[in-house]
Amino acid sequence: MNSLTEENYLKALYHLVNENDEVSVNDLSRQLNIKMPSVNSMVKKFAEKNWVKYESYKPIKLTESGKKEASLIVRKHRLTEMFLVEKMGFGWENVHEIAEQLEHIHSDEFFDKMDEILNYPKMDPHGEPIPDKDGNVIQPDHKKLSKCKENQTVELASVTTSSEEFLNFLNKRDLSLGTKLKILQIEGFDQSMLIAYNGREENFSKTVCERLLVK
Repeated sequence: MNSLTEENYLKALYHLVNENDEVSVNDLSRQLNIKMPSVNSMVKKFAEKNWVKYESYKPIKLTESGKKEASLIVRKHRLTEMFLVEKMGFGWENVHEIAEQLEHIHSDEFFDKMDEILNYPKMDPHGEPIPDKDGNVIQPDHKKLSKCKENQTVELASVTTSSEEFLNFLNKRDLSLGTKLKILQIEGFDQSMLIAYNGREENFSKTVCERLLVK
């Protein structure tokens, strides 16, 4: 049974790894706000469990076993978020902190039943893919709104951050997953976008457009 601390490290690794399944110790330290000696100690422990491959002064590389362990933590978190929204009526802006607590429950049966009740969702309320019970993840082919061009019509599919502040920003503008967006104009100076949706027009900064993923 993994400890709460180990699970937090695994989840951080999951979110930080690049396309080569590698992450620097410095990045992991910053993500967790934990000092380097403690991070190095935990990484060495993970290497003993064959969750990572690690050599001094080189990036950490997640093994297949490590990826599965990390994916299963993320699965619990995202299923919990979906359950809170779909079955308990929470807003998508209010579920992250609760899921942070419930993801550490050590019962596969509990989360498998949650999955069943939800009819096996593929995405969480923020559009992020939910790993299956074996830790497998199908990454959707989404792109940032900031990479789109004028006159394109796209659909909001996901957000890159689930912070309460950002999601409330979207709520105030009646912007949710599944909304069709038409790019009316891109400002050359700062790449802000004039977007039409739901019978209204809004200007979004490049910072906002970077955080919206579309298909």
